[in-house]
Amino acid sequence: MFKKSLLIFAFFLSISVSAQTIMPETLILDVPTASVLDKYQASLMTRTYANGSVMESLDFGVWQQLNIGMSLAVYELVGSSEDIKILTPDFQAKWKLFDGNLYFPAIAIGYDGRRYGYIRPTKEYLDDRKGGYLTMSREVFIPGLEATAGVNLSDFDIHDVYFFMGTSWTVTEWASLLAEWDNINSVHDSRLNIGARAYISPSLALSAAVRRIGRGDENERILQLRYVTNF
Repeated sequence: MFKKSLLIFAFFLSISVSAQTIMPETLILDVPTASVLDKYQASLMTRTYANGSVMESLDFGVWQQLNIGMSLAVYELVGSSEDIKILTPDFQAKWKLFDGNLYFPAIAIGYDGRRYGYIRPTKEYLDDRKGGYLTMSREVFIPGLEATAGVNLSDFDIHDVYFFMGTSWTVTEWASLLAEWDNINSVHDSRLNIGARAYISPSLALSAAVRRIGRGDENERILQLRYVTNF
């Protein structure tokens, strides 16, 4: 029975690995790149972070260069707390305007409603939604090193303009290093995040990172699992 189960598992694993292409990196960690899912691709991402919180994000390539998705977070899901809270769902969308070339970066615009760091007493968040954004990405200096930079308006308030930048360095076929400086409006409110990503298969990746470095009790460790498939 065990051998039969092992053979069935190996069969489905081989189908998954052979059928999927390498996943597009649509996010570094929190910073959106200019990459998008291909048409008829779907991405399921699970993030575990502070206070036993878990967020599920589901994105679809609904049209060439256009992605839409939604996210749902549950506060204190992991652990022994009996006071679990389902947070308000958010949505995200991205449209790639330009693929990039030898001289100019790829360009995309989008909206990201995800928020992190829920504070139960005030019902507020440490990290507000990114809101509307414009992002640019391209490979720089050495093969596998991709740089991203952009600007965003949280809640589309023209008086609250933020900037972001980040890099993803694919060291080998199965691992990459990640770094980003996000929410740049003032140094105090900006976020420095670093992490690493392991590619378990061409369609499955596991990331570990530290967020809000240098912000005392607000820093956190996260784990993130992402799976990309076709539909």
